Amino acid sequence: QVQLVESGGGLVQAGGSLRLSCAASGRTFSNYAMGWFRQEPGKEREFVAAISWSGDTTYYTDSVQGRFTISRDNAKNTVYLQMNSLKPEDTAVYYCAADRRPRIEVVLTRVNDYDYWGQGTQVTVSS
Repeated sequence: QVQLVESGGGLVQAGGSLRLSCAASGRTFSNYAMGWFRQEPGKEREFVAAISWSGDTTYYTDSVQGRFTISRDNAKNTVYLQMNSLKPEDTAVYYCAADRRPRIEVVLTRVNDYDYWGQGTQVTVSS
């Protein structure tokens, strides 16, 4: 079992930056592919960014490419999402997720690909 806890959300003006963190506990964190998703009220959860278990491979949805960066620190059991040049349309609850298959060098983009989820952290970008 893996437990995930997100932090770092908040209110920021358009053009600003935030760094989200997702702290993992339980199984060996470094073995698993991780991802970030977001969800607005009344809408489906959507993919934002993903990173392979090794950290060598990353992937982003088009709308955040060049503005967001996903990374991981396996020594700290933490995955990060650095968000720069934030826009009002980035406003959502952000969730981190973990795959349960160890050491698979993939990036996963679908909600159903992931087995473990955090509780979410709110990001609000004002115009």
